[in-house]
Amino acid sequence: MNLKPGSCLTAFFSSVFLAFGLYHVHALSGVTEGGVLGMTLLLEQWFGISPAASGLVLNTLCYAMGWKLLGREFIGYSAVSAAGFSLAYKVFEQFPPLWPRLAELPLAASVLGAVFVGVGAGLCVRVGGATGGDDALAMCVSHVTGWGIQWVYLLSDFLVLALSVSYIPLGRIGWSVLTVVLSGQIIGIIQKVKLKKI
Repeated sequence: MNLKPGSCLTAFFSSVFLAFGLYHVHALSGVTEGGVLGMTLLLEQWFGISPAASGLVLNTLCYAMGWKLLGREFIGYSAVSAAGFSLAYKVFEQFPPLWPRLAELPLAASVLGAVFVGVGAGLCVRVGGATGGDDALAMCVSHVTGWGIQWVYLLSDFLVLALSVSYIPLGRIGWSVLTVVLSGQIIGIIQKVKLKKI
């Protein structure tokens, strides 16, 4: 496994940025998620399966597919990302949220949440890692089909959000759709930006 130190740092700190956004924005705003996280919530509502169990199974399957299609470096950068996320989230939990009334501003919460998810996940994906099963799945589908990664995110998120209408009011789903559309596009933009080689 040939992991680059700069890419490891990017994977680590992009997940710290993502954890900051999930703790200070998503956890308070009531905006639900698409992808694997949204699917775990859906399975809990429909079948009473704990997200702890379904999340482990779904994420493991996505990472296994990533290892098969994207190689060992993918797993290495993803492990660094997972460590950064868990460590940072634990630290953030020791402090009160910065914007405790954010749920009263759903538009701001949706846009701000999309920026944290889009930039955090986008930078990690750019160096070849995944912050979660959603990213691993999107990277694999994009790799196999040649579709832009932002469209893969959008498709998987829309599918889960459409199914989530079975237990979440349409108004709340609308804000979630805005978040996943924006975050997916941000991830796509980050993948396309040309960087100068130093």
